Amino acid sequence: MQIEIDDLSRPEIHALLSEHLQDMRAISPPESVHALDLEKLRQPGITFWSAWKQSLLLGCGALKELDHQHGEIKSMRTPTAQRRQGAGRAILAHIIATAKSRGYLQLSLETGSQDAFKPAQALYARFGFTRCGPFGAYTDDPNSVFMTVRL
Repeated sequence: MQIEIDDLSRPEIHALLSEHLQDMRAISPPESVHALDLEKLRQPGITFWSAWKQSLLLGCGALKELDHQHGEIKSMRTPTAQRRQGAGRAILAHIIATAKSRGYLQLSLETGSQDAFKPAQALYARFGFTRCGPFGAYTDDPNSVFMTVRL
């Protein structure tokens, strides 16, 4: 598996992020969808990675700088057909290592509270993330679970 910084130009990435946004909109009410589209993922302060096995896209994830000590994980996604093969773990480990190398002291994320998000919550917990309150611009939302880890 190769994890690389991605410029968001490949059609496979477009399709995966489109699937991600469609799923989030199907599961959560509009005001509770915090997934970023392509334009927002291209903004300064966000680094986006994709994971590949040769020409097969295995997943993606992003790191958004909230301030010089705090980062946020965004757009963690694996294609449905590629789940349970370790790509999510590998991308998350890569993002955590990058956050540490940047000198961040904390890494946080927002995910959904519905049953569909339980596997993601379990993955984050295995990496030491614990539930916390809203951070950054987020507010309390019954459809959101906020998690954080000290680095």
